[in-house]
Amino acid sequence: MGTLSHVDSDGRASMVDVSAKPPQRRRAVAEGRIDLQPETVALIRDNNIKKGDVLTVAQIAGIQAAKRTHELIPLCHPLQVGKIDVNCELDAQGVAVTAGVTCIGQTGVEMEALTAVSIALLTIYDMCKAVDKQMVMTETRLVEKTKEDL
Repeated sequence: MGTLSHVDSDGRASMVDVSAKPPQRRRAVAEGRIDLQPETVALIRDNNIKKGDVLTVAQIAGIQAAKRTHELIPLCHPLQVGKIDVNCELDAQGVAVTAGVTCIGQTGVEMEALTAVSIALLTIYDMCKAVDKQMVMTETRLVEKTKEDL
């Protein structure tokens, strides 16, 4: 394991200086899931959750969250994101969420992808909490990180 990049020589929090790095095409993909009761899955599938279309609202929430990551996580750089994809797939056990984020910049978009997944899952939780007291969010992780020279 390497050294921490977000601390200065005195051990204080510090934003990394990326200003000397060349811009590169960067992409990150994250995934996570929320396990739901079968009755909740049926309510989502039939669009009968009182708060509305769970999967669409979660998708939009994830996209919005990725764009605002630097406002939520103190040492993240503001980025000009080129593309955000959030996919919410309903299955028999719950919802799997995948988020892909792309930009051209001097630092990666891992945190944006992870934030998109996390907020999409939290949105599903919020929309379903009235009918499901046993929801569990699991397995949120980064699954891909790439960069390529321009």
